Amino acid sequence: MFLSAQDIEALEGVRKVHFLNTKAVRINKSLGDAVGMTQLGVHRISVPPGHLSTEYHCHRYEEEAIYVLSGCGVATLGDWKQPIGPGDFIGCPTNGVPHEMYNDGDEPLVCLVMGQRLVQDVTDYPRQGKRLYRNSGEWDLVDGDAIVHVQR
Repeated sequence: MFLSAQDIEALEGVRKVHFLNTKAVRINKSLGDAVGMTQLGVHRISVPPGHLSTEYHCHRYEEEAIYVLSGCGVATLGDWKQPIGPGDFIGCPTNGVPHEMYNDGDEPLVCLVMGQRLVQDVTDYPRQGKRLYRNSGEWDLVDGDAIVHVQR
């Protein structure tokens, strides 16, 4: 399938607020959904000034990639903070470092975000002390302190 630049501009953006952080706000246009993709999520996101893109997190099984189209901000990758702007790329391999982006500019931070859509994934939210288990559309959020690792 094909989406022209005009088609993308005409797509209605959906305002999303992260369920664990009300400062994580973005306007999402799902390009992948618009062309029928089911295994790879492709989104054009716009993060308003003074907001985060998402809650600080890392995936255990899914990979993510971010390409900055316009605006500026700061990417937090583990303990490292990196200024970002147009043309910058962030790759988040599985079991990588937790990450987030913050728009510290005066205009929207616009990025192309891509990620796998696995049936199962585990996402850690280290600042919240939470772990999300996602399995076939069901989401289970648990406190990190409640996780018991079993020796086999």
